[in-house]
Amino acid sequence: MEVTLKYIAESICGTVKGDDQVLIKGINSLVLAEKGEISFFSDPRLKDQVKITKASAIIVTEPISLYQGPQLIVADPSLAYAKVATIFAPPIPRFPGISEKSIIGEGTRIGKGVSIYPFVYVGRESIIGNQVTLFPGVYIGDRVRLGKGSVIYPNVTIMSDCVIGKEVIIHAGTVIGSDGFGFARDGDISVKIPQTGIVQIEDEVEIGAQNAIDRAALGKTVIKRGVKTDNLVQIGHNVVIDENTVIVAQVGIAGSTKIGKNVIIGGQVGFTDHIEIGDRVMIGSKSGVAKSVPAGQVVSGIPTMPHRLWLKTRSHIRRLPEYSERLKELEDRVKELEEQSKRG
Repeated sequence: MEVTLKYIAESICGTVKGDDQVLIKGINSLVLAEKGEISFFSDPRLKDQVKITKASAIIVTEPISLYQGPQLIVADPSLAYAKVATIFAPPIPRFPGISEKSIIGEGTRIGKGVSIYPFVYVGRESIIGNQVTLFPGVYIGDRVRLGKGSVIYPNVTIMSDCVIGKEVIIHAGTVIGSDGFGFARDGDISVKIPQTGIVQIEDEVEIGAQNAIDRAALGKTVIKRGVKTDNLVQIGHNVVIDENTVIVAQVGIAGSTKIGKNVIIGGQVGFTDHIEIGDRVMIGSKSGVAKSVPAGQVVSGIPTMPHRLWLKTRSHIRRLPEYSERLKELEDRVKELEEQSKRG
């Protein structure tokens, strides 16, 4: 596939300085780009790479003299990269129709243009929307609803009664609707609390590989429109994650926690249960969130505190051995002064 630089510019609302008819067949880094590929420059530290790149065009925020070829001017090169990469990304491979080696339960309704690979199991009375793709090893329970255009990668499990919206992507190995972790103690015995709710995932959500999203004890665990999760994320029962929140890898969210809109959660963050995180909160990696966080705050640490305070705290932690030595010296000096005072 080849397109003109003009076509790319029009697709991403950019402007071209230089020849807008140059043909582009792909996108690559400054170092690896070859003739016919476009690259992007957003980090001043990469100036030396701009000088030697073989790319036929580059994406920049403003014209630069270091590169003599065509330049595509945009407000945000990183965002432009994402959009241009989409143009050249290969299509998702699809099985032609419904494999005879799949199992479709009684009463299940399947839409138009569906791709169901071999060794897929779909339970009874489920609804599979138009243009859905189910890769090998996918398990769909009874009465599941899958929205139009969703892509379910290999070995994903979606348990009974869960609801998946339109244009949802669920990566390999994820489990949707496993039992929430609920037990009552009877002396030394843990008595299981039945988890009778569901998981509801709204439109345009992307769930990473090896996620576990638990069904609610009662009601719903809800992942709202546009949420993106990385790999190895655990979402407990009755959690609600609001629109366009981004969750990086190895995050654990305990039951009944509510996460607001446009929240950014760094890797390996842990949340206690029954707390609320406000809209637009940013949480630094490896933080422990033990209480609710108001909207708009940037927090880090264990337990969480304002990010700048956490940075100051970390700098002091590194100096604790020095502080300990100085404190011992001061204690010895005070003791010496007290003894001198007693002697008159």
